[in-house]
Amino acid sequence: MNDTPTPLESFIGYKADTGMQCGNYSIDIPPLKEGEQYRFHFDATKCVGCRCCEVACNEQNNNPADIKWRRVGEMEGGSFPDTLLLFNSMSCNHCVDPACLIGCPTNSYIKFDNGIVFHDDPSCIGCQYCTWNCPYGVPTYHEERHIVTKCHMCHERLAADQSPACVQACPSGAIEIEAVNITQWLAKDIDENGNMPHLADARLTNSTTRFTLPDDMPLEMLKADEHHLKPAHGELPLVFMTVLTQMSLGAFGALFIGDILSLFGFFKPNWMLALLALIPAALGLPLSALHLGRPLKALSAMKNLKTSWLSREAAALGAFAGLMSANVALYFFDIATTLRLVFELLTLIVGIYGIHAQAMIYRIPARPSWDRFSTNQKFFTTAYSGLFLLALALMVLGSADSATVLLSSAMIVAVIHGFFTLGAYNELKSSTSPQLEKTLRLHREHFNTVHTVRWITLGLGALALPLLATLFIASGLTTGAIITLSFGFIFVVASELFDRFLFYTTTVPLQMAGGFFVGAQRH
Repeated sequence: MNDTPTPLESFIGYKADTGMQCGNYSIDIPPLKEGEQYRFHFDATKCVGCRCCEVACNEQNNNPADIKWRRVGEMEGGSFPDTLLLFNSMSCNHCVDPACLIGCPTNSYIKFDNGIVFHDDPSCIGCQYCTWNCPYGVPTYHEERHIVTKCHMCHERLAADQSPACVQACPSGAIEIEAVNITQWLAKDIDENGNMPHLADARLTNSTTRFTLPDDMPLEMLKADEHHLKPAHGELPLVFMTVLTQMSLGAFGALFIGDILSLFGFFKPNWMLALLALIPAALGLPLSALHLGRPLKALSAMKNLKTSWLSREAAALGAFAGLMSANVALYFFDIATTLRLVFELLTLIVGIYGIHAQAMIYRIPARPSWDRFSTNQKFFTTAYSGLFLLALALMVLGSADSATVLLSSAMIVAVIHGFFTLGAYNELKSSTSPQLEKTLRLHREHFNTVHTVRWITLGLGALALPLLATLFIASGLTTGAIITLSFGFIFVVASELFDRFLFYTTTVPLQMAGGFFVGAQRH
């Protein structure tokens, strides 16, 4: 047998004694010095787009075909005959300030001393917040395991002085492991060597991956998957949870104001109205657990109050529901109004913070359509639906005068809410952001019917039917007013559910370029 490697074998590496082909099997990196960590180096001038790295990664980590911790994207630029096809092979960037770690509510991410960002699978509840939060689209949800998984740089191989599977498998040596001095990297090098076309700015999370790009790159590189456009997941449990908790905030706010006005002779709220304000949140919060891969571990979502808005939301809205329950008891046992008002004020403050935290969950750079002030505006003004709920209850209880006042307030807030919603939509039409332009396309091309129905139901439920009910009240037709308001409330709820559904399905994340046929693999 001739052990002399052929030119191809010399190119990819050859182990003559076993016949094993390999790329860069051993790792020749000196021990990390103080202030250093490991990182990937990807040389785009060497990558041929064979996707051996994808296959090797999946084989090494026993992942199914649809789970890719390392992905290869394609870009093209120039004009004939001077054209360029550019590939980007990317896994986790093992950032200095990883968004996945900061936002994780269960502290399931750990940054090792050697810089590797490691995901602790047993503690993960499958909330998938990190898959939204990462501007590079790195963490990926594993349907079979009900958790999120990601690249860990084959840390067990590094510990044995072996290169990661992707590095070893690359036939052209386009992927390497390096040691990087963090201070030096962040001071200057990250801007020069940390960015790749159609990849989020490395400064967002202080990514550590070093890219080598061709010297003669065209000024404009287009994604090969630019033609791909698909809706994001509908997140129905979160659609209901967010709308219902915001409704509870509005209803409780109206209850609190009503209790203040009762000191001046207006209608006095009672335990039934307090219970009614609680019910939407009591229904919505358990529904949110259905979004989790591991719903039985939902309570552990409050472990990271220090940095995670999701933990803060879970804790605050849980406390809000508990305090509202206590308020029901205060009304039921007719506790002194002054004491009750103090407790109600505390409850309202907690509820307001809970909805603020809820909005901040979505204020993330990785999702441009969410990361707008209109998100905060819409989440708070959706509380108008709670005003309609309480107005309907007052009509049923025979307090038509109080119902009329509350109904007028609800319509005013609904108009403000509609104004904010329209403003957010118009912002899409004037934006030059590729992600926001695609969000607008999703509205028009995929969900135009839902978008139209949302506005029709809002107009009917929040304006037309309440005005008709007001006329019935003025004419003494109480039954007609109750029926009209009931339909109006149904339309209001439907309108907000449609709008929240659009909020989730039309978001387009920052993500690397994908392949021509397969897109970016995940959304």
